[in-house]
Amino acid sequence: MFFLDYWYFVFVLPGMLLALWAQWRVQSAYAEASQIPSAAGLVGAQAAEAVLRAAGVPGVRIEPVEGFLSDHYVPGEKVLRLSPGVYASPSLAALGIAAHEAGHAIQDANRYPLLVVRNGLVPLAGIGSNLSWLVIVAGFLLHLTPLTLVGIGLFSLVVIFQLVNLPVEFDASRRAREALLTTGLASPEEDRTIGKVLDAAAWTYVAATLTSVLLLISYLYRIGFIGRRGRDE
Repeated sequence: MFFLDYWYFVFVLPGMLLALWAQWRVQSAYAEASQIPSAAGLVGAQAAEAVLRAAGVPGVRIEPVEGFLSDHYVPGEKVLRLSPGVYASPSLAALGIAAHEAGHAIQDANRYPLLVVRNGLVPLAGIGSNLSWLVIVAGFLLHLTPLTLVGIGLFSLVVIFQLVNLPVEFDASRRAREALLTTGLASPEEDRTIGKVLDAAAWTYVAATLTSVLLLISYLYRIGFIGRRGRDE
């Protein structure tokens, strides 16, 4: 079967290893920065509010949400949700993560083009994520290349979404750090610690994107679109 194919692991293993390293790095950076209180003394929710106010972005609700590092911004609802370790914490980790999510709200308010594209891709990527592997496995098991191609096409939507999402995340982190510095919520020294947290988080997106790209290449390789002619199991 394809998913036990040697070449499958050759393609996918680098992305998997990078993902494990990125996860370890973000947890390590977060654990360190979460022990350092910010000089401004604001908790994450207050920091996000201050960043939004400084950027002239009104009407964004800031709410707590359960989970570890489950922080996110929902454009359609204009709501910014922060995890318990960020919402009520005055640490540098909380400051950076809250400002990063506020950066997404600023992108939304400014109609940042790539965020607009990403938001449009969300439902398509959801369909691709839920259905692609079922269709691909069925195509391989039934030896139906057209069906496999449909599954690969669905999975490509996930890859496109992740490729678009990468610069969106990097831009939100850039906005966050600039906002914290210009508003005086973080000093240059504190910014270095915040940068470690946000850079580590960015690597998780890089790892996820690389894994998906390599998986897509492995599918195409398996059916003979690149590198070799496909072979039946």
